[in-house]
Amino acid sequence: MEPLLTYAGQHGALLLLLLTPLLWDLPAIFTVLELNSMMPVTGGYYKWVKHALGTRWGFYEGWWTWLYTFIDLAIYPVLFVLYASFFFPWLSDYHYKIPLCLIFIWLSAGLNILGIVPVGKTSLFLGAAVLTPFIILFGLAFYHHTVTTIPSPSLKGIPFSSLGMALYTVMWNCLGWDNVTTYAEEVEKPVRSYIFSMFAAFALVIVIYFLIILVSQQSGLNIGALKEGAFPAVGAAVGGRWLGDLIALAGMASSFGIYAAVLLSVSRVPKVMADDDLLPKRLNRLHSQFQTPYVSIIVCSLVGSVMILWPFLDLLIIDVTVYGAGLSLEYISLIKLRMVSPDVHRPFKIPLNITGLCLMIILPVTVYFVALAGAFSSADEAVWAAVFAIVVLTSAELVWRLIVWKKPHLNASPNPLQRSGL
Repeated sequence: MEPLLTYAGQHGALLLLLLTPLLWDLPAIFTVLELNSMMPVTGGYYKWVKHALGTRWGFYEGWWTWLYTFIDLAIYPVLFVLYASFFFPWLSDYHYKIPLCLIFIWLSAGLNILGIVPVGKTSLFLGAAVLTPFIILFGLAFYHHTVTTIPSPSLKGIPFSSLGMALYTVMWNCLGWDNVTTYAEEVEKPVRSYIFSMFAAFALVIVIYFLIILVSQQSGLNIGALKEGAFPAVGAAVGGRWLGDLIALAGMASSFGIYAAVLLSVSRVPKVMADDDLLPKRLNRLHSQFQTPYVSIIVCSLVGSVMILWPFLDLLIIDVTVYGAGLSLEYISLIKLRMVSPDVHRPFKIPLNITGLCLMIILPVTVYFVALAGAFSSADEAVWAAVFAIVVLTSAELVWRLIVWKKPHLNASPNPLQRSGL
């Protein structure tokens, strides 16, 4: 979240931080909760789209999400090294950075092979390790009256390209609500658990992000110092070096915890796609002892090991652009299922009719295209990242054509809605 102040300035950062999640996240959360309550199955969003729109679009959803997660996974080892370099600046050197990122990736792979429970327990522990230093920071900031006034919200004077990058920053920090649905069959009481956890997480995320940006604004640090030292520099400015160290440790814990959770999510998608004959059968192999898709986990880790070579900014743009395309298929599936299966039981149902759902979906779609347009009007690096993301999206059709060329029965199969009775 640190780059937000650089792009949006003192007056635009908090405004975008409050508005963007309402427009970008809430429609996604509601959509995920309704679809998951209908079909809490392994594969999550891939299965929803396949049921609603057919095998071809189900493949698109799985392929795009698989690619986006490869990109997303590459971000967290890089962030881990960024925070670790607060203690040891020499770690940012290329010769040390790459080996440390690889150790990070394969430790997480080993943890994921052990199963969902070890990953969940580790994430809970690391979540507490992340939150505690920030609670201390907020307490000290308000105790010492570091936070006095809130800057007036305004987007005036922000270049359109900077607005696009600011949106990408917030969107990336607030995406992935559908990720946790891919292992729904491994979760106790999935409908109830997801409703509680998503709304609790959303509230916590918004409060923490708002407070840390507010404290950063009024810590006395200039934008350059914040950009170079990140949130640990804010901790050091407010509470001293010891607090900066704690926040750097929190950043490392956050990076590892999120990476492990994302890998847990994405490793289930190729497994169920392989079950459906859309990917090689080897990807659905389960570990004999832990019953985890270990081949899929290893493949994801191999690709992530290559993707760490990309610059952070490029990864951010590609990540959000590809993710947004996959999310759009979930919105379309929501509308389709409301139209063709209105009477199917939905333990959680968005209290809107079809017209209301269409209006709701316009909100995140608008944010998505404003951010994409901002990237195209930005520096050359951002433009090429956006172009690469679009090329990645088009690869789904090419791969689909290759699949149906070898397996023509997939293209001729009936709509799963008819077959399943939905």
